[in-house]
Amino acid sequence: MLEILIGAFSGIFSGIGMGGGTILIFLLSTIVGIEQHIAQATNLIYFIPTAISAVLVNYKNKNIDIKLAFTISFWGIIGAIIGSIISVNTYVNTLKKYFGIFLLIIAVNEIYMLLKNKKG
Repeated sequence: MLEILIGAFSGIFSGIGMGGGTILIFLLSTIVGIEQHIAQATNLIYFIPTAISAVLVNYKNKNIDIKLAFTISFWGIIGAIIGSIISVNTYVNTLKKYFGIFLLIIAVNEIYMLLKNKKG
């Protein structure tokens, strides 16, 4: 049952473009207790059907810049290969620290943007 709730919760965030995979990795590694490498690899499989669903809805609503999407997708594939090689060769505790720093940077940026928009 926990896995169903985690999948639905992260799927909602994926669908609205807010990093459902990041939430999935966090929940799998902290609540379910899955090793970081496995949580990240599981996220990659999870991402395929959720991304396709979100792409179809957004394409139908004409929210996608096709040329931009292909350009960033190509370079994203290159980056994903490099990132996967780095991840596989990184110790779990180091990977967890990098992930935590990544989440912290996102949180600080979001708070900054919220405060900036509130003032303006």
